[in-house]
Formats: sequence, C-alpha cells, structure tokens
Amino acid sequence: MPSPTTRSSLPLAAGLPLAVAAGLAIPLQGRINGALGTRLEDGIAAAVVSFTTGLILMVVISLILPKGRQGIARIVPAIRSRRFPPFYVLAGGIGALFVFSQSFTIGLLGVALFTVATVTGQTLSGLLVDRLGIGPGGKRSITGVRILGTVMTIAAVAWAVSPRFGGAGSDPATPLPILLAVLLPMLLPLAGGFLMSFQQAMNGVATQHYGTPIAATLVNFIAGAVILWLALLVKVLLAGPGQGLPSEWWYYLGGPMGCIFIGLAALLVRSLGVLVTGLGMIAGQLMGSLALDVAFPAPGTVVALPTVLGTLLTLGAIIIATLPWPRGAFRVKSAPLGRESGAKGR
Repeated sequence: MPSPTTRSSLPLAAGLPLAVAAGLAIPLQGRINGALGTRLEDGIAAAVVSFTTGLILMVVISLILPKGRQGIARIVPAIRSRRFPPFYVLAGGIGALFVFSQSFTIGLLGVALFTVATVTGQTLSGLLVDRLGIGPGGKRSITGVRILGTVMTIAAVAWAVSPRFGGAGSDPATPLPILLAVLLPMLLPLAGGFLMSFQQAMNGVATQHYGTPIAATLVNFIAGAVILWLALLVKVLLAGPGQGLPSEWWYYLGGPMGCIFIGLAALLVRSLGVLVTGLGMIAGQLMGSLALDVAFPAPGTVVALPTVLGTLLTLGAIIIATLPWPRGAFRVKSAPLGRESGAKGR
C-alpha cells in the first residue's frame, strides 16, 4: 500500500475553489455559535456544545467510512513512532480557542470587528508558517507578490465590513474605558486567527501520516472537546451551572460546520500552502457573510456598496497572491549607471 506521503497533490485550479468552499462555512458557524453564546450567556458552554456535536459527527463518519477506520488505525502508531511532533495532536486546542472567541466576542464586537481581527491574524501568520515550513508542503518563500496579496486582503476585508462599524468607539467623544471594552475583546479573535494558520499546518502534517483528513479532524475535535469540557467543569465548580440548552435544532449546527472547514483545510495545505489556503477561506468567509446578510440579515446588518466592492477586491488580492507569476515579474529592471553612461559614450 502506498505511503500517504507519496500521494499527488491537488492543482491550484482545483484546490483554491475548495478552500473558498471551506470558508463559506465559517460565517455560518460564527453566526450560530455567537447566537448560542448569547442565548446561554456563557461562551464556554456554547463552545462545548459546538465541539461536542462536531465530535459526535466525526466519530460516526470515522466508523462508517472505510478511510475513516483506516485513519483511526494509523493514529496511535503515527504518534508513538514520532513521525511528527506529538504536540501536533493538540491542534484542536487552537480550534477550541477560535470557537470560544466566536461564542464570547461576536455578541460584544459584532461580526465586522470579529472578521477584521481574525483575518488580520490569519493572513500575517500564514506568511510566517509558510516561511518556517511547518506545514506538509515545506518552506515557501515570502515574495513581494505574496506580501502584496496579504496587505490587499486585510485592507479589502476592512473595507468590506466598514459599513457595519459602529457603536462603541465610533464617536470621538467616546470615553477611553468604552474604547478599551472594544479593543481588549478583539485580542481574542486576533489570537485565534493568528494561531489558525498553525493549526492548519499541524493538521496538514497529521493528515499526511494518518492518510486521511478524517482522522486529523477527529483528533482535533477530541483534543478541543477535552480542553473545553475541563474549562466548563472548572467554571461550574466556581460559578455553578448555567442555563439549560435551547430546544431549537439549528443551535447545534456549529460543530458540523467546523468539521467542514477543518477537514478541508487539513487536506489543502499540502497542495496550496498555509497562506493560500487561508486566503481562499477568507474569500469564502466574506462571500458567505455577504450571502447571510442578504438572505438572513441580523439586527444592525448593513449591506452597502463597500461591502460588495471589498469582497471583490479580496478575490482580486487572492488572484494576485496565488497566480504563478514568473520570477521578477513585478521587478523594475534598470541598467547600472556605469553601463548606461558607458553605452552613451560609445
């Protein structure tokens, strides 16, 4: 049986649309987890619900599908033989932080500020992770084109969500404590977005050795669920139990949405690299947010011209960052002064 490391990678034309499709699930998960956190008045409990439902789904998928069962059989041997750093199995803890930041801060910040914070962290760390070669695709150089695409992506996302900025901090006379109440919670999604690139790289390496992203996603949900359940246990011991679970079925779809983008990201980072995978998911995230705001607007939703144009600019930034430009395509060529003057003197 061939080793997982010998399998061919996806071409850019096939992988990038999959990354965009994976990103479409992120705003839907964020809307669900944010609403659940508000309903329960408990971000930890909402994150526990999201990760537990995702874990249940991944267990069922892993047991039903032959590839899932084969992947489960490879998990322990891969960890014991140290084919990759053992702490990579804790990548699910990063996912737990991201889901908790959704549940805890979206109700405070709104989707706009949350999106800017996570995208900024993710795009910056995507460059770093690719340069360090943490992912299964190895080291990828930081070129001027990739930096340009990263900067354009952050600017485009900020422009796209600018019509939804408002509330605290929009008035110049807003007191400093209220500004801090906005800026401090932004550190959580900023950290979650920054670490997401590392999670994708770690999951990509694990997928390479498990032979399937199903096993890597399962391990993610196991690790994240354990961490969140321990955090919830501590909270219950200190503050007592919170509110009961809601009866509406849609509150429990956040976990399955996470299964989609974690699994696809683990599959794609080997072919596309962490930065390009992240940029594709960001494009899907903006497109999904725009579709949600149009079809199912939340209170305070604003869909204006900058929202549409910013989304289109994000797609343009991703094209710039991902196309195989020839070396030196954006470099201005000029002859040395000595040669030029010598040529004129002949």
